[in-house]
Amino acid sequence: MKILLLDKNHPLITEQLSAKGFLFEEDFTSTYEDVLKKIENYDGIIIRSRIPIDQNFLEHAKNLKFIARVGAGMENIDVEFAKKSGIALISSPEGNRDSVAEHVLGMLLILMNRLFISSQEVKNGIWKREENRGDEILGKTVGLIGYGNMGKAVAKRFSGFGCKVIFHDILADIGDEFATQVSLDTLKKETDILSIHLPITKETHYIIDEKFISGMAKDFYFVNTARGKNVKTNDLVNAIKSGKVKGAALDVLEFEKASFENLDTENEDLEFLLNSEKVIVTPHIGGWTIQSKEKLAQVIVDKILVQFPQS
Repeated sequence: MKILLLDKNHPLITEQLSAKGFLFEEDFTSTYEDVLKKIENYDGIIIRSRIPIDQNFLEHAKNLKFIARVGAGMENIDVEFAKKSGIALISSPEGNRDSVAEHVLGMLLILMNRLFISSQEVKNGIWKREENRGDEILGKTVGLIGYGNMGKAVAKRFSGFGCKVIFHDILADIGDEFATQVSLDTLKKETDILSIHLPITKETHYIIDEKFISGMAKDFYFVNTARGKNVKTNDLVNAIKSGKVKGAALDVLEFEKASFENLDTENEDLEFLLNSEKVIVTPHIGGWTIQSKEKLAQVIVDKILVQFPQS
């Protein structure tokens, strides 16, 4: 099988699959239009997010048998058309779930204990203790929306913090020893810390908006390591200003480019998030650790070999 690599990834992908007889071409710079001209020559593509795999792309990819995305989300792919075309879709959420889970906790600990703020103050000769009094996770209720690979890994990490973990998911009966499944109404009633772990779909676009936020019974901390467009930023900003949201830890932003490589716009809401002491912002790196880079690639290799074993 001939495979086109459209993004740089861990070299174990080419090393291990080449050893099994796969042929590779690397193309990390060609435009969408240039790739269209040659895509019919390939049996598979391995991507991250650089080029959108839309219906037009897939119509040109007449011999494509699989699309492998090194990552969790598939929103850059026309999934329905790919399935109709008989193209296998492969992703690797198992590869960075641990990285995301640790990132969630890391951001929360920094936010709730004012670690970044107090550290910067001390470095500038400012010594404040009462002003930097922290807030403990112990005894709080953590509410997760979405209980797939990421949600489960996050719940497992919270299990050692002496807190209650609940979750809501569209799938039934998927609770485990780390979290209890509840209705959305119950989650909104009990949650002190809200963390979302959702793909971006028509149903989840702007799922966190003014209506959702105002429906939360308590003032709460908010964490988003999923997708920026799961959240209506202006509504979140207003909730932070009002105190309904006590603090926000955001690894993803509504204003990211589709490739996740940079921000697409600047506005007052973004300016507020970047300057508020109540907000931690990181550049979509929740799933990016030294270990996850290798694990993401290994999961992709293993799944390709299961579905397309070479003689």
